[in-house]
Amino acid sequence: MRHCQTDFAHHETIDVHRTPVIRHPAYDVNCRPFIVIWEVTRACDLACVHCRASAMPARSPFEVTGEQARDLIDQVAAFGPPSPLFVLTGGDPLKRPDLLDLISYASSRKLPVALSPSATPMLTRTNLVDLKSAGLRAMSLSIDGASAEVHDAFRGIDGVFDRTLEAWDAARATGLKVQINTTVARRNLHELPKIAEMALARGAFTWSVFFLVPMGRGLDLEQISPRECEEVMNFLYDAGTVIPVKTTEGHHYKRVVVERNLLERLGVSPEAAGMVGDDYRELRDRLDWTARPDIRRTPMDVNAGRGFVFISHTGSVHPSGFLPLSAGNVKATPLAELYRHSPLFEALRDSHALSGRCGRCEFAPVCGGSRSRAYAASSDPLGEDPLCTYQPGSFPYQVELSEMLAHNRSRGGLVNDVPQAR
Repeated sequence: MRHCQTDFAHHETIDVHRTPVIRHPAYDVNCRPFIVIWEVTRACDLACVHCRASAMPARSPFEVTGEQARDLIDQVAAFGPPSPLFVLTGGDPLKRPDLLDLISYASSRKLPVALSPSATPMLTRTNLVDLKSAGLRAMSLSIDGASAEVHDAFRGIDGVFDRTLEAWDAARATGLKVQINTTVARRNLHELPKIAEMALARGAFTWSVFFLVPMGRGLDLEQISPRECEEVMNFLYDAGTVIPVKTTEGHHYKRVVVERNLLERLGVSPEAAGMVGDDYRELRDRLDWTARPDIRRTPMDVNAGRGFVFISHTGSVHPSGFLPLSAGNVKATPLAELYRHSPLFEALRDSHALSGRCGRCEFAPVCGGSRSRAYAASSDPLGEDPLCTYQPGSFPYQVELSEMLAHNRSRGGLVNDVPQAR
């Protein structure tokens, strides 16, 4: 059994003189998560077409109670410093009447708290001020189209786009950092350049792009194809010099980052390497941008059950909010025990256990694919990610790639000689 220490004050850090292409948490993710997401309620007054939770207006009587919630927060804090990022999500967290108390208590336990609310009439300037005063550090808002017509069609209710922009301005005015989340589907694929420009113009600190996992209401939403996904990810690499970009359930973006970084070192364009096509060029050419490589956000090497844990509104523990397999429940078993020792989490942390193309892929140690999407497609969380087009061994510069991956294993992070923002 792995021995997990609780004091991480003395940890090996990445050489600051060589900036990582792929970052790794500065501690053992077998022992502690980088991020903990808690679905405080499934209640929500919106009817989003991609909602994984198929949220309804009323709260469940089986939600974690206030007393149980404090115990859960204590369990997260018990991982010790540096504390995991603690994200409260839903449904709509504002539907929970004790939300301010939960944030205040988590903040008192030295947890960095972020919130993912819905843009409903409850998301007022007054409530945002109260959330900030309670200890909230950051929040995320969803923008799925550059116009009210496209965005409100995603949300199922008119007026949500304008309310989101108002909340965005109000949150920034209170001093909260705002991350913008965008779900990519066929209906909004060509909106992405405009959304990127909006995120930049309105001061988002990160643009998080979600690649749909078909579950909940999202089963009825037309997805992009694997080829389109590849085009979008290469576009996001370019957009990363306009605004810091991250992906959700798009783990093979890390592969694209490694590929593009290596091609840049070799002076080879993605077109010459056969990586991109017409959709990429159309998206790239519509981005009104002046490249600033210094602002690029370096992807973090975390995945379902490997640095990442999700706790449902009833207390069940999952490797991801999009992977409906439970390792247990915090009402009965401590979170640390479930994260460290459950067979499900241990299997997901072993890249050698992956099957299909993911199991044969040379990028598996830094990518691993979406375990949630693999499960949705095949009922096997260790299967291949169907949204990835990559054929193992097909990258044309295998010698150089092997050297880069070997450096990653020896130094704890893929590095680039060009300084970039962390």
